[in-house]
Amino acid sequence: MESLRYILDTHTFLWAVSESNKLSTVAKEAMSRSHGSFFVSSISAYEIMNKFRLGKLPEYAFVAENYLEILHQFGAEELPIKTNHAHYAGKFEWGHRDPFDRILAAQAFVEDLVIITNDSVFDTLPWLKILW
Repeated sequence: MESLRYILDTHTFLWAVSESNKLSTVAKEAMSRSHGSFFVSSISAYEIMNKFRLGKLPEYAFVAENYLEILHQFGAEELPIKTNHAHYAGKFEWGHRDPFDRILAAQAFVEDLVIITNDSVFDTLPWLKILW
């Protein structure tokens, strides 16, 4: 069986660490058997803190304020944004303009990762491997 590597969408990470009942059964199983081969982008740290600061994620105050500790306890690896990720995110044709999603999609493609997300906006990218 092929060993897959995953990147968690921001909402997937938030749900995984605080509301796992919102995750699909398939997503839970993938994360439980991946044994450290899943990543959370550094863009997710920015997205969480930015939205928390703007009052959009008050229910995730604990995650926002303790992000790095929670990430490490969860067992995910940090995936920094590299130049090739940023380059590809700005380059590929996609009508969706959200910079967080563009970076996540680019990182998934460049690093050959399966993105765990329930966000249907990613369905329009035929080259992206998605799991939910």
